[in-house]
Amino acid sequence: MNQAARRIGKTLALVLPVVLVLSGTLAVTRVPWATSASDAQVLTASAKRSDTDTSNAPQDVLRRRLLAELQEKNPGVALTDLQTEMARRPSLARYCTAIARALGRAAVAKYARYDVGSVAVQRAQAWARPVCDTSFAAGVASVG
Repeated sequence: MNQAARRIGKTLALVLPVVLVLSGTLAVTRVPWATSASDAQVLTASAKRSDTDTSNAPQDVLRRRLLAELQEKNPGVALTDLQTEMARRPSLARYCTAIARALGRAAVAKYARYDVGSVAVQRAQAWARPVCDTSFAAGVASVG
């Protein structure tokens, strides 16, 4: 009995790591024979994000709040709040340029509903100020 248990233990000690490695490898790799090459999709165990941005990271919460504020009020209010928030929470400063660019693009999109092309860009650009260098203006320019 003791020898049978040792043999089973040795077999498991050899086979179990191989099974775990193979199952982990297959979980994160492409299986090309399952679908056609054009619609093949790589799925991983950590890919549980939906199409909507549901991150609760402080910079994402701030970005969503400022974008909503820009739509409800105007880009100037959102930029002022961005500047205030950067002074209040310096840990978010590294996200400032990305948020300001997003605000610039959103401002153009907001005015594009009412104006044509360059007029929408000019209206959005009128709100530009030196928050996070010139990132808001860069966001406006990237659309125009």
